[in-house]
Amino acid sequence: MKIIIEISYLVSSIFFIFGIKLLSSPKSARKGNFLSSVGMLIAIIVTLLDQHVLTYEWIIIGIIIGGLIGGFMAFKTPMTGMPQMVGVLNGFGGGASTLVALSEFYKLGLNVPTQTGIAIFASLLIGSVTFTGSMIAFGKLQGIVSGKVIRYPLQHPINLLLFIGLIVAGVFLVIYPSLSWLVLAITFVALLLGILLVLPIGGADMPVAISLLNSYSGMAGATTGFVLQNNELIIAGSLVGASGIILTLIMCKAMNRSLLNVVLGGWASAGTTQTASTTSAKGQVKSVDSEELAMIFDAAENVIIVPGYGMAVAQAQHAVRDLVNILESKGKKVRFAIHPVAGRMPGHMNVLLAEAQVSYDKLLAMEDINDDFPNTDVALIIGANDVVNPAARHDKASPIYGMPILNVDYAKTVVINKRSMNAGYAGIENELFYYPNALMYFGDAKEAVNKLVQEIKQL
Repeated sequence: MKIIIEISYLVSSIFFIFGIKLLSSPKSARKGNFLSSVGMLIAIIVTLLDQHVLTYEWIIIGIIIGGLIGGFMAFKTPMTGMPQMVGVLNGFGGGASTLVALSEFYKLGLNVPTQTGIAIFASLLIGSVTFTGSMIAFGKLQGIVSGKVIRYPLQHPINLLLFIGLIVAGVFLVIYPSLSWLVLAITFVALLLGILLVLPIGGADMPVAISLLNSYSGMAGATTGFVLQNNELIIAGSLVGASGIILTLIMCKAMNRSLLNVVLGGWASAGTTQTASTTSAKGQVKSVDSEELAMIFDAAENVIIVPGYGMAVAQAQHAVRDLVNILESKGKKVRFAIHPVAGRMPGHMNVLLAEAQVSYDKLLAMEDINDDFPNTDVALIIGANDVVNPAARHDKASPIYGMPILNVDYAKTVVINKRSMNAGYAGIENELFYYPNALMYFGDAKEAVNKLVQEIKQL
């Protein structure tokens, strides 16, 4: 029976590996999700057949309740709420690891082997940090917690002292497992540390935080696998942890950030202790209506569309697809410029546009299209703000200073579609709105783009 279980776990792991590989391309992502799901199904079934399972009643009850809650959340959560969903699921993974480690410690009592004690401590530390950190990330994305950079006195020294204290407590716990109160103390401090590490991260940088927390949830699962001596959990957790950290490194590189500063909570380069600049570039805001904008597009030959979270909120991706179709029918060259942190999670804009059946070859990453803006007739920004704010280049007091942005201001004409002149997620004014080549096209993204499409059709 043991051999069958281990072989089944190996087959399941192969499904996971190939599933992750297929997720690297939008064209094969659905197949990758399917293969990963098959792998997880195999792992669950085999685990339930394991002789270590003492009772199935509570497991079945948990599956039913969890399945109903998960299904309800999946059907009810809109695409705009998907980043929050990812944050919550990361947190649940960390919380589950924490609870398993606690239960296993009290189950073993005084007979805790050294290697198991180390695994329990690691699971408690990473799982607790992941849980509270993810809940803070969820709060920032949901608007419950401020999306601004929140700093407090002695931020990094306090975090460092807490971490050192956790390591010391962990050593004592492994050597003296009879000190059971240390388990609760470690859990409490780790939960607090998770809050303090994510709280200083600004909203504009939240996609990177979500990616890192996803990696943490995988590492928490892997350490819990060592606690339970479950090879499949070790493999699956390691895959999630490794892929998450690789994605985080890619995003840090794209945003000119340091991974170490992300791990420590808040980036030294992301703003200073000065008050962020609220003054805009000198100039006046010029607005345009759908009829005037249609004539501008009619005269253009090269168009780049920059989608942002506002497009997701308005569910305007299908209207944007119609705009692309009508422009291409008139011989225009249309492409999309995708910033790595556009939206609220990695790949958010790609998912939305893929849902609207926009061709993958039109979606270009920032590094692949940024040099083309000077040769672009019209850059249309739909609901994006911080990722096109020129203040990131020169305003050292800005919370987005140093973040690479899309060079939309280099285009001949920049059209910004927004509901109002309100600041973006980072809470700062966008000086691009006042540039001489910028035009504001006010209105709900879906309604405004549909009006534009109708006007272009009449031309």
